[in-house]
Amino acid sequence: MIKFHPDPELLSEYVQGGLSPINSIMIAAHCDMCERCEKIAHQQTLIHAEKFESDIGNLSEFKENASSDRKFDEMLESILNLPADKRALKRAQGLSASVELDGRRFILPKTLRKFIPSTGNWTSMVGRLWQAPVDIGNDSIAANLIYIGQGGGIPEHSHRGIETTLVLKGTFEDGINQYQAGDYVYMDSNDTHTPVCHSPQGCLLFTVLDQPLHFTSGVARYTNPFSHIFFR
Repeated sequence: MIKFHPDPELLSEYVQGGLSPINSIMIAAHCDMCERCEKIAHQQTLIHAEKFESDIGNLSEFKENASSDRKFDEMLESILNLPADKRALKRAQGLSASVELDGRRFILPKTLRKFIPSTGNWTSMVGRLWQAPVDIGNDSIAANLIYIGQGGGIPEHSHRGIETTLVLKGTFEDGINQYQAGDYVYMDSNDTHTPVCHSPQGCLLFTVLDQPLHFTSGVARYTNPFSHIFFR
């Protein structure tokens, strides 16, 4: 069972189109995996749509001319958080649904599938850790697919900024909680943790950073001047 979800306020902002593109992507991908949050988002969409209808009055009068019709469609799509480019949506739906690592194939949530063509090669790192960078079109944000093999992990670290993680497959723990597929994990400068995977099938994560990690123990501390190389 999924235990960790976006705050209700974030879901409300997501429905209204008030979040940054990357936050919207993370929450949309979580909703792909979480029936609970998908239902909440749908309910809030209906609430905001009703309010929108009330604010503009009679929709039939509002849509009498082509210009108003276009404005209506654009605003409604924004509320529903749908792509405006239908052709791009169709292309995204036709993309492969999975990524592969050493013969293992992982199905990605629908929202993340459009980024498969912009995912780089896997790089093996220390600690039974593999990383594949994902180009999301924002140079100030580092997005990565991270695979942690059984018994592997990421050294203890704090955060200079915000780290948002969506667990795609398997489970891991970090000294704070245990997480499983679908969990939405938000960490900021107040959090220090040590992700470790004990799952036989390993653990696949999609992570987003707006600042490099800061390692706080062991020899990993000496890599802090170069952490931007590995996680940006």
